[in-house]
Amino acid sequence: MPNSTATPESFRAALTAGPVVLDGGMSNQLGSAGHDLSDELWSARLLAEEPEAIVVAHQAYYEAGASVAITASYQATFEGFARRGIDAARTSELLTQSVELAREAGRRAKAGRPLWVAASVGPYGAMLADGSEYRGRYGLSVDELAAFHRPRLEVLAGAGADVLALETVPDADEARALLTVVRELGTPAYLSYSVADGRTRAGQPLEEAFALAADVDEIVAVGVNCCAPGEVDEAVRIAARVTGKPVVVYPNSGEEWDARARAWKGASTFTTGQAAQWAAQGARLIGGCCRVGPAGVRAIADELAP
Repeated sequence: MPNSTATPESFRAALTAGPVVLDGGMSNQLGSAGHDLSDELWSARLLAEEPEAIVVAHQAYYEAGASVAITASYQATFEGFARRGIDAARTSELLTQSVELAREAGRRAKAGRPLWVAASVGPYGAMLADGSEYRGRYGLSVDELAAFHRPRLEVLAGAGADVLALETVPDADEARALLTVVRELGTPAYLSYSVADGRTRAGQPLEEAFALAADVDEIVAVGVNCCAPGEVDEAVRIAARVTGKPVVVYPNSGEEWDARARAWKGASTFTTGQAAQWAAQGARLIGGCCRVGPAGVRAIADELAP
């Protein structure tokens, strides 16, 4: 099936038909290829300096069985690039380019199936590059957070992605801000929280956090990402019950991020059989986040294959 069949409408339809495989972690794929990600801009730096590396990373995931690539725009913000002397016009170009690079990877992959692109919108804390995206509670109001996110969402909404990935959201207040802007734009999006101990990173009950998206028509899926695999089962059940929407899940490997050391520690707890279990519970968009590479995505794709 040619990639021209991949559209926002076909993406919605695919989620209702059965599980769709997401990609894995962009940062670990770039890191394993030898790229330095110690910079505060993280993988977003390569949008400006080594865009071909991003194409190659996306292609590896498509060829491993992913049908959705998440763009390298998670940490790409007007404020972050401004600190490097990159003006707003060039930042808009780089955000748009993040979608184009994923499209190019799909053309090269020649997968013979629809391949979609999700434009990553990371939380406010990702721009701070101090680990606060795993805490939330930035001291900003919902209106202030909406003002921060609006310019980037406007550019990405116009860049031709199939869906906006409102991902790794630590705080229900930030979700409110993102949902406000998505409603203004009328653009398909999914909302994915980062969670710990059965709550958002800011400590809110998941029932309340997921409920915010239940009546937002633009939201095509709700769930969790960049959390330990052990957090997923309960989150899937709650998201499906509270929202009635398809559920998105892409946990990390189970290792823990040390923000001070800027390194992952511990052992992986992402095991065979989990993806099929999540699908049985209502997950429809399933992949991996940090430390889950092409081999992990291939295992998920094989597990979810009809």
